[in-house]
Amino acid sequence: MMIIELILLALAVPTGFLIAWMARDELVDGRRWFAALAVICAVLMILFANLGFGYITLTLVFIAIVSFISLIKSKDKRWTKKRI
Repeated sequence: MMIIELILLALAVPTGFLIAWMARDELVDGRRWFAALAVICAVLMILFANLGFGYITLTLVFIAIVSFISLIKSKDKRWTKKRI
């Protein structure tokens, strides 16, 4: 794996936190969709990795990381409290 791909995958973590922070009032309502998105991306990631499509696999890993962070943050009561 090239270093640029690792850097891009590492950027999924701050991106996930940024998206979760910006849309924190919608995290609780979308919890089941974040879980479904993470599972679907994980399954497709394994499929495309076995088929040899590296760029699609990396995209699915990025989406899975971002949606998993949103799923984790949707359960944090301090994070999801209503904005004024």
